[in-house]
Amino acid sequence: MKALLALADGTVWPGEAFGKIGETTGEVVFNTSITGYQEILTDPSYCGQIVVMSQPHIGNYGANLDDDESDRAWAAGFVVRAASPTVSNYRANVSLDEYLKLRNIVSISDVDTRALVRHIRTYGAQNAAISSVNTDAERLVQMAKNAPNMNGLDLVKNVTCAEPYHWTQPVENAWAMPGEANSPINKHIVAYDYGIKRNILRLLASHGCKVTVVPADMPAAEVLALKPDGVFLSNGPGDPAAVTYAIDNLKQLLGKTPIFGICLGHQLLGLALGGSTYKLKFGHRGGNQPVKFSDNGMVEISSHNHGFAVSADSLPTGVEVTHVNLNDGCVEGLRARGQRAFSVQYHPESAPGPHDSQYLFDEFMQLMR
Repeated sequence: MKALLALADGTVWPGEAFGKIGETTGEVVFNTSITGYQEILTDPSYCGQIVVMSQPHIGNYGANLDDDESDRAWAAGFVVRAASPTVSNYRANVSLDEYLKLRNIVSISDVDTRALVRHIRTYGAQNAAISSVNTDAERLVQMAKNAPNMNGLDLVKNVTCAEPYHWTQPVENAWAMPGEANSPINKHIVAYDYGIKRNILRLLASHGCKVTVVPADMPAAEVLALKPDGVFLSNGPGDPAAVTYAIDNLKQLLGKTPIFGICLGHQLLGLALGGSTYKLKFGHRGGNQPVKFSDNGMVEISSHNHGFAVSADSLPTGVEVTHVNLNDGCVEGLRARGQRAFSVQYHPESAPGPHDSQYLFDEFMQLMR
């Protein structure tokens, strides 16, 4: 069955129907990771986005229900070059095609993703539409043009939890780093859920944290009433500047408790500290981004998923840039010593992905001590 991907700039990309039969719209972005498609699909940070995998062969290890990063799939659509018909992994329960159907993700295969990724790099991330039920190109281009613009879009309200809950599951021993062991509980963390990934929660639990996950709009006073040793700010989707309620709450929390943010949490912290954010042309999404840590000059290979960034020039005195992306120089980490707050733009909890940056969880524990 034929399918078609159409971009808002009028270009069309033919392919074959894959996953759920239907149609969808979203911002088209690309990810350079070789593995991890299941974690990508279930990462709430991809809410509202059609993900193009630059790795040509996708699906060779199938999928299972244990590796989801949330309780559902959030990606608006999925684009691959060659979908593997053979599943070669003992942990697989279903093929990728079956998984996409189970998770209701409209997808397209047999697309020239090499050319498509180059197109996105040249002309920027933009809205797109996929259909496997009506491949009229003019209609799909118009659908893409009519889709909501990511600038000014608050998607956090779509992905956050409805009620507070506790998380207790640590990283399984089989996946722990050599020499690491789960610590006994000695700190209480309140984690704001802006679209939180499960592996962040696992790592916090493994570091001896009692974790209380709360909705994105919980007032600062209610968070402080829980008497946390520290507050964690999670990843999430959309334009950080549009999440005004989160920024207002963080302003009230600064200086009252240690704060650690990742991804969207990093951007929201930057805004709460008085900085500003901007949209990147095509963003960073993949597991091989080089980041330099200013404290010791160490270069970390890191996992990324962001389309917005904090403007270094906008940060006030007392807020320092700690990490910089070596590809384009954008801010990848910041620290406000006076407020006991720090954050990184990339993902130290990446699963799967590099482990270079997991020391940041140790730094958070040290800050709380």
